[in-house]
Amino acid sequence: MFKYKVLILLFAYLFYQSLAFSKSTSFDEINAKNLSKYFSGIIAFENEKNSDALNFFKSSKILINQHDPFLKRFVMSLVLEDKVAHAINLVRVNSNKSNSNFFEAYILLTLDAIKKNNFDKASNILSNIPESFQKDRFKFIILNSLEQYVSLFQNKKIKKNNQNFRNLSLILETFQRCYLDDKNTGTFFSKLINNSEADYSRYVYFYLTYLIEKNLIQQAKVITNELDYINLTLLLSQGKSWIEKGKYNEFEKVFSCNNHNDILGEFLFLISNLYSSQNEFEKSNFYLRLSYYLNPKFVFNLSLVAENFYLKQDYEKSKLILKNFDRNQDFYYWYRIKKEAQIIAKTRNQKESLNYITSKLKNFTHLNNKFLFDVANFYKNAKEYDQAIKYYSIILNSLEENSNLRADILYRRGGTFERLKDYANADKDLLKSLEANPDDAYVLNYLAYSWLERDHKINEAMEMLKKAYSQEKDDPYIIDSIGWAYYLINDYVKAEKFLKRAVEMMPDDPIVNDHYGDILWKLDRKIQARYFWSTVLKMKNTDKELIDKIKNKLIEGPKKS
Repeated sequence: MFKYKVLILLFAYLFYQSLAFSKSTSFDEINAKNLSKYFSGIIAFENEKNSDALNFFKSSKILINQHDPFLKRFVMSLVLEDKVAHAINLVRVNSNKSNSNFFEAYILLTLDAIKKNNFDKASNILSNIPESFQKDRFKFIILNSLEQYVSLFQNKKIKKNNQNFRNLSLILETFQRCYLDDKNTGTFFSKLINNSEADYSRYVYFYLTYLIEKNLIQQAKVITNELDYINLTLLLSQGKSWIEKGKYNEFEKVFSCNNHNDILGEFLFLISNLYSSQNEFEKSNFYLRLSYYLNPKFVFNLSLVAENFYLKQDYEKSKLILKNFDRNQDFYYWYRIKKEAQIIAKTRNQKESLNYITSKLKNFTHLNNKFLFDVANFYKNAKEYDQAIKYYSIILNSLEENSNLRADILYRRGGTFERLKDYANADKDLLKSLEANPDDAYVLNYLAYSWLERDHKINEAMEMLKKAYSQEKDDPYIIDSIGWAYYLINDYVKAEKFLKRAVEMMPDDPIVNDHYGDILWKLDRKIQARYFWSTVLKMKNTDKELIDKIKNKLIEGPKKS
């Protein structure tokens, strides 16, 4: 509350200072009620409560010409609430005033011109964007890319670009060639989706769209036949499903390389993803809304909006966005159900979440391995391990012996057996997984840690952990495991080095803090040890068994001598 008052007073001071230098503003035009609403809007906007912010800005819009930052906040709130046309109109009305001199205003006017096929006007707007806005790396990329696209739409040829944005440049050129129906489009898509520097599997979907537009159905089938749903992105899963069901017309209903709004919408989705990866969810949602404005047919991109709201714990808004996905989009409808179940787990409990997703599963006539895999994971998270094993087993029985997926499913089923303390079956599955993929750091870590906990094959477990650590030196779970291994062979100095790092990386993990407390005790740093154990008792996700152990340690210390 104190911070809120300080912010209000500071803003009021700055606001009236700006009025003092304004010849056009009369103090009589502003009343306390409007200022209060404006201040409340700013607070709501800064706290990412955008719906509330927009309502406050609407009720105080008399201030739009009295305080330059007002327009930007109002416009941003409008776009975030999916009122892009209103935001554009507001910018257009104020385009000759100083309050419209912000980067997003230029972008909105540019997109409006592009959507109306007025490419000359779009080019003119972009050329007038002040250089000061281009110092930000993302803004520079956005501006440069928009200039490329506008030139493409104007001249029907690719403009030579001196800027190299690495893989982003490859993505842009691929879509530009697709727009022009260039003979090398297929080659560029192939180069993009086979790029080893990052996961560009999303673009397999657009390659499929291109092949189907060219009536190269068989080529599209060859690609999808080699794909398994479990490892696919949501978008690509939906594309594979359409091809398997012969629903080829569904592709052109949502995207076409020939439509300039569609390819520009995909570029804006890419920008949204970049911001989301930096945890800048408001900016991410801003560009997502612009993407949707250009291509409202492509509702699938709204899954990122739903995900952003979920990560911000704004579950009601996430659920509202999820309603865009219906039964006709089987994989996105399943995503909706899964995300709704996760929200129930967060807001109520795991049991209700599990009941929800399993009841919805009955509505599907065809259960592919992706759906079964998700349900198995839900059962495992709910600690209903027998049911999880049942579903993992169904998937395993459906796979060919040489399937690349077997190792991962064996790992997951083995881990579930281990939770049941069925160590014979756990070891059997985990060792089989390693036979298929002997260098998998996470399977090596899981099996080795299980052996350490059982005081079983300690030396062999240590060698497995060293191998896992050599591959994943920054994974906190592997760091914890190798630190604990050193503890078990009484090398407490080395153990402390690893566990200290693990605690720094995962300060809220009960097991890691418990392990660090044990090591500190052995190093005769008993006050610090008790501090870490006491911290574990305060953590929400500490299970009862660990709580009981720590209560005994606080009195007697660790059992291991």
